[in-house]
This record gives sequence, structure tokens and C-alpha cells, in this order.
Amino acid sequence: MEMNPLEQALHTARALVMADLAAGDVAEAGIVSLVEDAVTHRRWWVEQWPDGAAFVVGLVAQDVQDALLERYGRWPLCPVCDAGDPHALDVEPELGPDPHWVCTKAAVAVAPVGSLSGILRR
Repeated sequence: MEMNPLEQALHTARALVMADLAAGDVAEAGIVSLVEDAVTHRRWWVEQWPDGAAFVVGLVAQDVQDALLERYGRWPLCPVCDAGDPHALDVEPELGPDPHWVCTKAAVAVAPVGSLSGILRR
């Protein structure tokens, strides 16, 4: 049975965000439930706007990042900047395909969403 494109986009978003959480050693049960909440929320969103399926990865990443900030703190911390206060990477584009984690202070793309493994300091 073939998965419909909307479900495929949601599964891809879940897998990529989970890969980044695992790369930072923060994929514990409570945090995984934040990913599931974000995917559930975005399922409704993408059902309303199917053309937005290409944007789901970045949106789920941002949703999880926002939920983590409220409950646990900034994530993922920037691996580029050594000086100054620790800060989180941002997802860019905010609404577009091919989202990347970027350091806005250094104006550099760090990695595509889902590809933080080997980049984050543990």
C-alpha cells in the first residue's frame, strides 16, 4: 500500500526532527511526545493546505524547537559560535522547502534539518 503524499511529508518531518534530537542526545520520551504533538498539529494544517506539504519539515522543526524552549530551554545550541552566550540555531526559510538550521549571528547555514548528526557537540 502506497502512502499518500501528505502522510509521507509528515512521516519525513517526524524522522528528520527525531534524527536531529537524537544527534543532540535529547530524544527522551517527553520530548518525543512534543514531536508527535507537532506532527498532529501539522497534519491538520497540511490537510487544509495540501500545497504546503513541502514546508512541513521546517514547520515541525520550528514547532518542536518552540515547545522545547518553553519546557526545557534552547535547542539546538549553535555549534559554530564559541564566544558569547549560547544561542539556538534557527530554521530557515521560515516557510519554504529545503529547511536548514542556521546561525543568524554568524550568518551561516549549519546543516539541513535532519542532518545535525556529527555537527552538534554533546
